[in-house]
Amino acid sequence: MESAPNTTPDTAPDTALQHVPDRAKGVVAPALAASKFRMARYLPPPDLAPFLEHTWIVEWDLRGQPPFVQRTLPYPSVHLAFDRARTGVFGVTTGAFDYTLKEAGKVCGLKFRPGGFRGFLGRALHTITDQVLPLSSVFPWDHAAAQALVLEAEDDAAMAEAANTLLRTRLPAADPQVERIAAILRTVETAPGLTQVEALAAGAGLHVRSLQQLFSEYVGVSPKWVIRRFRLHEAADRLAHGEDVDLTRLALDLGYFDQAHFTSDFRRLVGQSPGHYRDKARDEAQRTAAASNSGL
Repeated sequence: MESAPNTTPDTAPDTALQHVPDRAKGVVAPALAASKFRMARYLPPPDLAPFLEHTWIVEWDLRGQPPFVQRTLPYPSVHLAFDRARTGVFGVTTGAFDYTLKEAGKVCGLKFRPGGFRGFLGRALHTITDQVLPLSSVFPWDHAAAQALVLEAEDDAAMAEAANTLLRTRLPAADPQVERIAAILRTVETAPGLTQVEALAAGAGLHVRSLQQLFSEYVGVSPKWVIRRFRLHEAADRLAHGEDVDLTRLALDLGYFDQAHFTSDFRRLVGQSPGHYRDKARDEAQRTAAASNSGL
């Protein structure tokens, strides 16, 4: 097995990181989360943009405080995470992901574009759904050396550069199917009334079976799962930011037959009912604002 390559370039790398401009929608209870840890997301450099959506860094210091469990909601993306507790390749997770933060620490991750990990893995993405793979099963790196190279870097820019340099040692050819999938997912995101796989396939110029095979091979989950998860993400984001929405209307907009089924799916994914989640988000936002105004 090869060790992690030397990431010291002949000339100094461009360390000007660009933040992802939109807010993260997958963090449950974002107001509370912001009081427990720092999260930064950075756009990939041009040569990695065909594969990566962004680099993310989470850092916390809870020494003297109880552990904190943070839940995140699933996206149809593979993650490569450098984490002293569990470094590895994380296939698409179909359920919510809970992570316990304790003492002090940090994690650096690469979020791949849907379909963007297919060339690295060399086989269908559905084969690693809901699995965590050791680095050595995909990359010729020494686990400990690669982990240290990234996590012992001095700041966000250095961590991102170390992770990117590692990835560059195994870049496959860019795959046009990744752009095709991106266009399909943009349709899902920007057309909230789209709730049926048949309509999505027709808009993409594909038969339903062909769309399902494409997603199984490149994304790891079904188009139906993707549509439903994007809708639940949107609902959670709106409720987390205190929007006063009619929950029955929201359920219908998401393609549910009634509010009861929507509530059941939302509770299973987020851990709370939609109404309770919204109320707690409002309370936490008010507490955070009050503490900020008081100088605490």
